[in-house]
Amino acid sequence: MPELPDEMVLPEGFAPPDAPYPPVVPRDAATVMLVRDGATGLEVFLLRRVMGMAFAGGMTVFPGGGVDKRDADTTIRWHGEPPSWWAARFRCDESLARALVCAAVRETFEESGVLLAGPDGAGVVSDTRPFHAARQALVDREYSFAEFLAANDLVLRADLLRPWSNWVTPVPEPRRYDTRFFLASMPTGQQADGATTEAEDAIWQTPATAMSDWKTGSRALLPPTWMTLAELDEAGSVAAAVAAERVIEKTTPEIIRDGDKLRVVLTKE
Repeated sequence: MPELPDEMVLPEGFAPPDAPYPPVVPRDAATVMLVRDGATGLEVFLLRRVMGMAFAGGMTVFPGGGVDKRDADTTIRWHGEPPSWWAARFRCDESLARALVCAAVRETFEESGVLLAGPDGAGVVSDTRPFHAARQALVDREYSFAEFLAANDLVLRADLLRPWSNWVTPVPEPRRYDTRFFLASMPTGQQADGATTEAEDAIWQTPATAMSDWKTGSRALLPPTWMTLAELDEAGSVAAAVAAERVIEKTTPEIIRDGDKLRVVLTKE
């Protein structure tokens, strides 16, 4: 397992001096590493969040967001490992597991335009442009993802996702998330556009390049993102990453003050 570099520190003000008491209960969330094989190896799709956002403003992240209670809808047509399989991997109940997988697919579509769904269990949408208006309606929460899939006779392709990790926002934070990380290979024919109001730019990069940009100061990364990039860099290819046997442990970083710097210590439950 990679180790966080010594120079990994959090921006001043990231952790408030007076932590909420009792600690904020983390909100369930999902994030997806979209990967593809590029000319020099595995590449991952990254978004730079708009500066000034309430959480992780200015940080480079993977597409993702909080679970909508409607994501647990049992009417969704589903292909792939059942919710019970995901529940065992993420150590949660089946209803939450169903919602996490749905949230992963929905948030990926909302933030990147990539849709992990198809007409059946053997196919994937090859062109998402006809769903442009529906994508915005989902962002605006005008209807649920279940309603979107049903209206377009689409099946959620849970088999295109793989479980990767589970990170929880440190206790001092006023906004906390219990985020499950998923891996997905970029579907053939689709384009990731990053057309979301939450991001100021989007890019495909090798993990090594993204981490190099962080080291030079041109890209800001939170510890979970840095660690995930390091793990993807070790995998080297999409096939190797998809085939990796991952044991999911909940990781809750601890923030410690080292002089005038905020450092992170990783602890697992």
